Amino acid sequence: MANSEACCSTQIIDGDGTFNISGVENFMKEVKLAECGLSYAGADLMDLLVFRSQTTKGIWMANCTGIEPCTLVMDLEGTDGRERGEDDTAFEKQSALFALAVSDIVLINMWCHDIGREQAANKPLLKTVFQVMMRLFSPRKTTLLFVIRDKTRTPLENLEPVLREDIQKIWDSVPKPQAHKETPLSEFFNVEVVALSSYEEKEEQFKEQVANLRQRFQQSIAPGGLAGDRRGAVPASGFSFSSQHIWKVIKENKDLDLPAHKVMVATVRCEEISNEKYASFVANEDWCQLEEAVQSGPVPGFGKKLSSLLAFQSALGHIRSGTLDKFKESFDKALNGGEGFSVAANNCKGSCIVQFDEACADVVVEQTNWDTSKVREKLLRDIDAHIANVRATKISELTSSYEEKLKQALSGPVEALLDGANSDTWSSIRNLLKRETLSAISGFSAALIGFDMDDETRQKMLSSLEDYARGLVEGKAREEAGRVLMRMKERFTMLFSHDSDSMPRVWTGKEDIRAITKTARSSSLKLLSVMAAIRLDDADSDNIEKVLAVALVEPSPSSNGTRSMTVVDPLASSSWEQVSSSKTLITPVQCKSLWRQFKTETEYSVSQAISAQEANKRNNNWLPPPWAIAALVILGFNEFMTLLRNPLYLGVIFVGYLLIKALWVQLDISGEFRNGALPGLISLSSKFIPTIMNLMKKLAEEGQNHAANNPQRTPSKNSYNESHAVSSSSSSNLTALDNGAEYASSVKEE
Repeated sequence: MANSEACCSTQIIDGDGTFNISGVENFMKEVKLAECGLSYAGADLMDLLVFRSQTTKGIWMANCTGIEPCTLVMDLEGTDGRERGEDDTAFEKQSALFALAVSDIVLINMWCHDIGREQAANKPLLKTVFQVMMRLFSPRKTTLLFVIRDKTRTPLENLEPVLREDIQKIWDSVPKPQAHKETPLSEFFNVEVVALSSYEEKEEQFKEQVANLRQRFQQSIAPGGLAGDRRGAVPASGFSFSSQHIWKVIKENKDLDLPAHKVMVATVRCEEISNEKYASFVANEDWCQLEEAVQSGPVPGFGKKLSSLLAFQSALGHIRSGTLDKFKESFDKALNGGEGFSVAANNCKGSCIVQFDEACADVVVEQTNWDTSKVREKLLRDIDAHIANVRATKISELTSSYEEKLKQALSGPVEALLDGANSDTWSSIRNLLKRETLSAISGFSAALIGFDMDDETRQKMLSSLEDYARGLVEGKAREEAGRVLMRMKERFTMLFSHDSDSMPRVWTGKEDIRAITKTARSSSLKLLSVMAAIRLDDADSDNIEKVLAVALVEPSPSSNGTRSMTVVDPLASSSWEQVSSSKTLITPVQCKSLWRQFKTETEYSVSQAISAQEANKRNNNWLPPPWAIAALVILGFNEFMTLLRNPLYLGVIFVGYLLIKALWVQLDISGEFRNGALPGLISLSSKFIPTIMNLMKKLAEEGQNHAANNPQRTPSKNSYNESHAVSSSSSSNLTALDNGAEYASSVKEE
């Protein structure tokens, strides 16, 4: 593949529309384009967003460095610039049509805000180009890659359908010749859409997106690539003549039949090759000697000498190219059959060289001393170059395969281990890294044996794979260290809000919030200490956890109960003791800042728990304090003795208790005061009299029922019967009061 390391550029068409023939031919020589055959790609950049000024005059062409296969890029003059004026649209239409006719991929720059706008999105230009394209050319499958610039917050998933719909509408509205009446857009064009963020506002994101877009041009003409289904590609050697002729036809606006054009390009190229061969033949030393000899008189064996000059080198060239093709075919077949690389390369190479020698012996005339060694050496160089190329490709694929295996084996488990950080985290990570690395190196080493490389090279590759595995773990650790604050808060919330059975805590008033908080914070501090440094070597040891515990959880007190001002802060540093800077993930100063932020963001949860606990205690604690109960017992002793001497008082008190309890239930006093004292008093004042009237009504009804059931009473047992009547009446009243609960609820709702 011809591809120059340095970027070459030339102006293919100037601002006046003149085709730069000499410049294009010099450009082709510099980049060795003629050697590419059909293995090259063309890409054009059309600006549909330049509204301030044009940045390009005419059409420029350059080769892309670092992209395979050889890719040529042409930059077109912006279509909305001021320089040409609003009425001069001929050149922009011609250049747009030239881009579509010559290139495999056309990049169309569009400003994000122009999507959906009639004129700003250059719909008339595209319509004209599509119309002329169908009239002048046969379908050749050009890829239209619309690059949306300065993307806004609108997702690409919403922008792309609008753009595709606009393009389809343009295609449907274009007058089509009879041959293409039913031809769909997909026969002429593949439409792709990408979006780029604003360079000024999001420079890093813009550069990353541009790098991803550039990557899509690698192997663009391979199946599945951007131009993988192109048709009618012109050989690279005929690119200059083809593009020149296309520009001429576009300028003159004449009809062009693309198949006839391909034949014409092939004819012209064949004439060029013929002229090159003739010039080489005329310069041949043997021919010059023969020509001089003929001038002086008859030359014996003229015919044989002339035949040898005309046919022998061509025959050797055919044998060499045919042998090389056979080698490539047999080599690929052997590799696909599972044969070792070095064995397959040596066997196929030896077999093909034997075939070449036999074929050369068949064309050599015995009476001559024709030498085939140079052609043989070239064949060997070509075979060795192909072997080296395939070898590099296979080794690269093998390396990528084992790197991907290591990535899958390490990334997820390491993230899980760091998420559940504890004292054994780094020990587990070391064991995981050691186990997976040994497994990968073992398989990789066995696979490299078939490539017959020296021990030093193999050891370097194995060491590189080992470094890759270590780099994966370190990279994942750095990634998780960036999320350590979030991880700490998640762990604190889990331990603080859930019990040992992972059930949500209910703050009933019995929990030790201080101890729970200390446990949760200690666990979060443990996570911070684990994430502070990389510990992938068995010899790694540090006192980070101890330093963090002393400085953040257990500060050393001074004699007056406050932290001494003379004590040196162990976290006032940018490095840890016994830890190198390359292994440091979070510095001591950063740990102190993270812990301060962590405490600030978790204190709300603690205060909420304390408030919930106190509220629960208030709701459940209806008894007076113990000192009040003791005072009641002491001060009410005489009253208590009076009650014992006169049981009738007990009955009265019992009835009063029942009345008060009934009022409490029906008025729902505790519920009314839930929303505050004043609203509760207002609500109770409106319900108190109706509730009393209802209770009196119930008592009267119960009394009438009792009198009806007992029409004659015997008043002989005075004190006992009175007491019994009071007790019975009280019991009946309690039943009536309980039955009135439903009415109390209705009164509350009213």
